[in-house]
Amino acid sequence: MQSHPPILLLAAAVLAAAPAAPQPVQVDAAVAAYQRGAAVSGNLGSVGSDTMNNLMTYWAEAFQKLYPTVEVQIEGKGSSTAPPALIAGTSQLGPMSREMKPEEVEAIERKYGYKPIQIRTALDTIGVYVNKDNPLASISLAELDGIFSKTRRSGYPNDVTTWGQLGLKGEWAAKPISIYGRNSASGTYGFFKEHALAKGDYKDTVKEQPGSASVVESVSEDLYGIGYSGIGYRTSGVRALPLATAVGAPAFAPDYANALSRKYPLSRYLYVYALRDPRRPMDPLTREFLRFVLSREGQDVVVKDGFLPLPAAVVREELAKLD
Repeated sequence: MQSHPPILLLAAAVLAAAPAAPQPVQVDAAVAAYQRGAAVSGNLGSVGSDTMNNLMTYWAEAFQKLYPTVEVQIEGKGSSTAPPALIAGTSQLGPMSREMKPEEVEAIERKYGYKPIQIRTALDTIGVYVNKDNPLASISLAELDGIFSKTRRSGYPNDVTTWGQLGLKGEWAAKPISIYGRNSASGTYGFFKEHALAKGDYKDTVKEQPGSASVVESVSEDLYGIGYSGIGYRTSGVRALPLATAVGAPAFAPDYANALSRKYPLSRYLYVYALRDPRRPMDPLTREFLRFVLSREGQDVVVKDGFLPLPAAVVREELAKLD
C-alpha cells in the first residue's frame, strides 16, 4: 500500500497562525457535513485494532442512528487480526493502527485479485505514560529504547532499570521502573517497536496488556510504572510525557499541533482497510459508512474520543478512493 508520512505539512499555515496557549482541538471547518446517500441496510462487520475499538463503536452508534436497519458488529483484538478477517470475508472493515505489511497486502491480492484500499480516518499520537505523581519532565526516544528494549539499537549506552538513571533524585532514584506494553497482535506494539526501539526486541520484563485502556490503567495504579498507548486512552491518573528525538534535544507534547508539524516523533494515522474491486462500484454499505467517518460528524466523533481529526485536504484524498 502507499506509505504516508505520519504528519501533515499541509497544515503549516494554520499552525503558524495558532496562538501559543493550548486550544481545544476542533474539526477543520472545510470538512463537509455528512450528506445522506442512498438508503442502506444490512450487516457490517469490523475486525481489527484494539486502539480503534472505542472509535469504531462510536462511529457505528452514530451511523446506526442515521440508518436504523444497519447492524454493526465490532471486534477489536489487534491490528494483525484485520487482514485475515478481510480475507475470510468475516468483516468488511479492517481498522488498523499501523499500515498493512506487504505480505498482508499480498495475501489479500492473492485471494481477490486486487489490493485492499487504505483509508486514513484519524490522527493519533502514541502517549508515553507515567503515573500522575511521577516528577519526570520529559523523555527521549533513546531513553525509551534503554527502558523497553534488550537490544538497544538506538545506541543508548545503558540498560535503564531505575528512575534515578533518568535523572530523578531522592526517594525516586533507586526505585525500579515497571514496564507496561501491548502484545504482538497490536499495531501499537509494532509501531512502538519500529519507531521507539529502532526495530529492536522488547525486554522480557515488559508486562504485556490485552488492550490500550489496560496499559493506561496499569500505569495509573503503579507509581513507578511507564507504558505506551494511543492518546485517546489518556486518563487523569497518568501524564503523557513530552518526547524528544534525542537526549538533550527539545521535547514536544503529544498534542495536535505537534502531530501535524511532525515535532512529536510517535505520531501516526489510524486506518480502516476495506475491499474494493476496481472494476466495480464499492459495496454501498461499506462506502456509506466510510463516507460518514470522513464527514464533519465523523471527525467530531474522533475529537470526542480523544483522538485527532484529519485536515480537510486529507479528507478529500480519502473520499476520492471511495469513488
